[in-house]
Amino acid sequence: MKELTVIQAIHDAMRLAMERDERVMLLGEDVGKNGGVFRASEGLQERFGEHRVVDTPLAESAIVGTAVGLAVAGMRPIAEIQFLGFIYEAMDQIASQAARIRFRSYGQYTVPLVIRAPYGGGVRTPELHSDSLEALFLHTPGLKVVTPSNPYDAKGLLLAAIEDPDPVLFFEPLKLYRAFRAEVPEDWYTVPIGKARVVAEGTDVTLIGWGPTVPVIAQAAKRLDEERGYSCEVIDLRTISPMDTDAIVASVEKTGRAVVVHEAVLSGGVGAEVAARIQERAFFSLEAPVVRVTGYDTPYPVPSIEDVWLPDVERVMAAVEETMRI
Repeated sequence: MKELTVIQAIHDAMRLAMERDERVMLLGEDVGKNGGVFRASEGLQERFGEHRVVDTPLAESAIVGTAVGLAVAGMRPIAEIQFLGFIYEAMDQIASQAARIRFRSYGQYTVPLVIRAPYGGGVRTPELHSDSLEALFLHTPGLKVVTPSNPYDAKGLLLAAIEDPDPVLFFEPLKLYRAFRAEVPEDWYTVPIGKARVVAEGTDVTLIGWGPTVPVIAQAAKRLDEERGYSCEVIDLRTISPMDTDAIVASVEKTGRAVVVHEAVLSGGVGAEVAARIQERAFFSLEAPVVRVTGYDTPYPVPSIEDVWLPDVERVMAAVEETMRI
């Protein structure tokens, strides 16, 4: 196995998929000649040609609209949105078209489309580049929403998304693109969509995150064990929709406490849905209310103060202390 970064694992997955299936193609702004703004598709146009790695105009609605048509017609497109904050321009194509075609056609047509987009803070981007908008798509029936937190999952989940007959939003944490390396198999493999991962087992409190917050909660769990003697179970959801409710409930039934961590704003976030599912299915196991550690209910801040806005290890530790006191 090779040791790859997250961005290298994503590149490897797309290369393998394009080698294996001629229907797989890429389209987006600068994905071809420049290899993508983060070089996720570097060298793929030279290898597979301009008809399969297509540089598009700067028009997100056109990128996704074209990709929807290609998918319905039998292709398996991967559309790149340069930053998740730009995806508002394509909301009609995603929510009103891609998400509904199976329903509208009584199952006669599907949309095997992957929409990739980097997101998340901590890298000093300009406005509209770091917004965490995953809750918008959790609230849209017909879409699957995936966000990896490590290189192994990035490759396996992306290959699973490419194979999926329905539209998949694949959100890639900016801060983790080149943060570390991990062993990744060279051959084809998939990580099931809709299955959470137990990062660390524990007995006192469950820490739940996805994408960019998984390293944060893992570090907080380690420090809480060393400094306070708390045994924290760490859950990486991997997939926002479908959500692995069974894994969440099983963990909370064991620990009796839960802290949910995400970068998106507090109100209406995915954490609220996680808390509701815990209340519905594990209420009698709870020793304390579910606590959320999130961004604040403001627009994403300017780079100079984003570290104050983002959930960090200290805020997660304080939340655990809060729930453990009850």
